[in-house]
Amino acid sequence: MASLKLTDVRKSYGKVEVIKGVDIDIEDGEFVVFVGPSGCGKSTLLRMIAGLEDITSGTLEIDGEIVNEYEPKQRGIAMVFQSYAIFPHMTVRENVAFGLTINKAGKEEKDRKVGEAARILQMEHLLDRRPSQLSGGQRQRVAIGRAIVRDPKVFLFDEPLSNLDAALRMDMRMEIGKLHQDLKASMIYVTHDQVEAMTLADKIVVLKDGRVMQTGSPMELYHEPANLFVAGFLGAPSMNFLHVAVEKVDGQHITVRSPSLDPVVVPSRGRAFAAGETAILGVRPQYLETSTDRDGMLHGKVMLTERLGAETVVDVALADGTKLIAALSEDKIFTPGEQLGFSFKPDMTHLFPEDDEAVEDEKLLKAEKAA
Repeated sequence: MASLKLTDVRKSYGKVEVIKGVDIDIEDGEFVVFVGPSGCGKSTLLRMIAGLEDITSGTLEIDGEIVNEYEPKQRGIAMVFQSYAIFPHMTVRENVAFGLTINKAGKEEKDRKVGEAARILQMEHLLDRRPSQLSGGQRQRVAIGRAIVRDPKVFLFDEPLSNLDAALRMDMRMEIGKLHQDLKASMIYVTHDQVEAMTLADKIVVLKDGRVMQTGSPMELYHEPANLFVAGFLGAPSMNFLHVAVEKVDGQHITVRSPSLDPVVVPSRGRAFAAGETAILGVRPQYLETSTDRDGMLHGKVMLTERLGAETVVDVALADGTKLIAALSEDKIFTPGEQLGFSFKPDMTHLFPEDDEAVEDEKLLKAEKAA
């Protein structure tokens, strides 16, 4: 087990900078998930930690020691790839023991470590099979087993479940979570799937365009998103965003309205607003409820109803053309074209400046130019 620290880490390919000054602290034994859309730099960052990509500038520390110039094998890190990377001509036993064989470990040590890894991953009965005889989930277990026998300081997972179907992904997600509990090892996990991030992580690092948008626990990021990007990225269905006019500012209480929204007082959450400006109000679909009163807070026309058993997801077109999604905890059918009113608890909303992301990007660019 080990702690890691990334300080102003950058990566450039020629004149193109893809990692733009990343600072992350990872505690000993912590499960950290890098999450973000495709192309945000999360896999590149993971490969830099592994030593598979050079760090252009900044420092990477493992247990307080700068390891920028260390070879991958010197860093005490084991990596599990998306593609499994197991050898088809070897048995499961030989694949799991491959790293030990390369390091000329004795037979007794190999048998002991392979047996322990197989027990942890519940694959003792698979040891004499070849990869062609295994399912996708079993192959991923083999790849994880090969990492376990190395006794690494840090485990790195690069989208390990993306090749599996939905049911297997859920099973393997639970297995990886249990593995972390059993080994109490430091783990860094890359995914674009925010459900994996929310269910596995002690800490989530949300990345966009090579920058860290926010770092925190899953519930911190869900309930207190720092900006529009994080608010929209985490949560399924995604948060609704409504363009509203600020009518009144009374300390931390902001009165807003729109053509589809009755005046409502919402919290500012420490953000500054002025009467007369426009803003964006974020409301999670799960916090919307149908209103029997025609004077409900939001008014719109039903476009589509999706009945999912435990909940009903309703797509609604508001009067100003904004699309609204409501995730209702009831099994009910709504007719396309039906007019509905929706209410919500104002203290569960988030109010963002209309140019939220532009302001943040401008600050970052200024800081980069100053440096």
